[in-house]
Amino acid sequence: MAHKPPGATGTAPSTRGLTWVSRIQTGYQVGITYIVNGSRAVWSGDIHDADRLSPPGRVRQEDLMSQQPRNLLHSLVLARSWTYAEAAKEYRRIGRLIGDERDDARYRSADVSEPTWRRWTSGQQRRAPNPPAPLILHRIFGAPVLELFAPIQQAAVTLQPALNESDIAMTARDAAAHAGNAASAHLPDMTLDQIDDDVQTLAKDYETTNPVAAFRRAEELLLDVQDKLERTQRPRQQERLYLAAGQAGSLLSVAAFDLGVLGPATQFARTAAMYGQTIEHGPLQAYAHGVLAYLAYWDGRPTAAMRNIHIAKSFGGVGATGHMRLSAIEARAYAHLGRPRDAERAVQQALDPGPEVRDELHDDVGGEFAFGPARAAMSHATTYLVLKDSHRAERSALHALQLLDDDPNADRPVQMQVTVDLARARLLRGELDGADEALEPVLATPVEWRTIGLVDRVTQLRGELARPQLEQAPAARTLAEQIEDFVARAAARPLPGSRLAIEG
Repeated sequence: MAHKPPGATGTAPSTRGLTWVSRIQTGYQVGITYIVNGSRAVWSGDIHDADRLSPPGRVRQEDLMSQQPRNLLHSLVLARSWTYAEAAKEYRRIGRLIGDERDDARYRSADVSEPTWRRWTSGQQRRAPNPPAPLILHRIFGAPVLELFAPIQQAAVTLQPALNESDIAMTARDAAAHAGNAASAHLPDMTLDQIDDDVQTLAKDYETTNPVAAFRRAEELLLDVQDKLERTQRPRQQERLYLAAGQAGSLLSVAAFDLGVLGPATQFARTAAMYGQTIEHGPLQAYAHGVLAYLAYWDGRPTAAMRNIHIAKSFGGVGATGHMRLSAIEARAYAHLGRPRDAERAVQQALDPGPEVRDELHDDVGGEFAFGPARAAMSHATTYLVLKDSHRAERSALHALQLLDDDPNADRPVQMQVTVDLARARLLRGELDGADEALEPVLATPVEWRTIGLVDRVTQLRGELARPQLEQAPAARTLAEQIEDFVARAAARPLPGSRLAIEG
């Protein structure tokens, strides 16, 4: 049905699908508010055209709100084109706002019945109604209730929605209430400082904490951070919490990997990367994609590992330590792809990562996020083992062990892993006695410290013992049996359950 938009004049609209709301007449002009197929519109025109809209018997006069406003309240209601239902809805909304401001249940539960509303707008109400109505009406329409009930001079009233002082005041109050709620939703800065300290402590303790205990601590930390994210709306605090959540997620990924569960480890790493993306934190995203890279080549997908390395290297703000770590991971991926020249180039880049630039994750938080010379040397030893270069593998392993011996707080898992790499390098040259001697402290490692990195290296060493020139030697058979027992006990280790739900 074609009809005039608000404010239009001319031929009256068709009555098909039309529901009346109000009709106001001034002289020979008439304005009618109506609803057509659910849409509100306003028509104004000559009284003779308007009469055709309401033939006798079609619309009862008493069903119309009025032809003239009966008091100021009625006039303001007509100006807003409110039906009773709309007016009652606004009455309840304002009542709840006042109730919250005053902590008064009378206002929170305030309502107005249709007969009461009709009486207020009839022009017959002269006395102020009982509370809480006066304050609610004053708040809605911006005038004292006795003024709202007073008669007004006869005048034409537009039925188009009008902007008045009470609307502006209401909008201002709503904006202030929203701002007040936002300002009240924050955390003490000391709470965030404690979370930062907890992250740093866990990162530094990781190398001396068995993987199950480390997983539990990281899990509690992430749950705590996620809870606090729900309790603040301040962007600065949210940014700090998202960073802490990403760091906790990264530590959970490392712990899950050490426990041999690659699927959840990958999910945690992706979660950390997404937290970093949320706050555009380059070092966190680079670290998480580095984790995804080494998880990929451990899962037999070196091409996917290279893809994650290239993504990790694209982020800004990463310091020299972070670049050293990424180059070491890249070298291992190239080795798995059978590209020795590219692997050697990446090793050299790790040895010379560029200017001594620091970042807040790899250097300031440090601990498990750091990547010192000993870890780099261990990684290079493993890269050379993949390339079957026993001499360089042995040199890198011995260099790593020397650095670890000089460190009173040496990383125990790294020390055991590089010891196995030294034994493997010697086995590549057929030196069974040297391998047996190097492996002795490794086989005494407690079950809770037998991480996937250590178990996988020992398993590969077991494969080297099956070579024809070694498998018949009594020492090789004895060592093989010891390795099988070592691996079997590690596989029987119980894994921690988790209360975390992580999206993949």
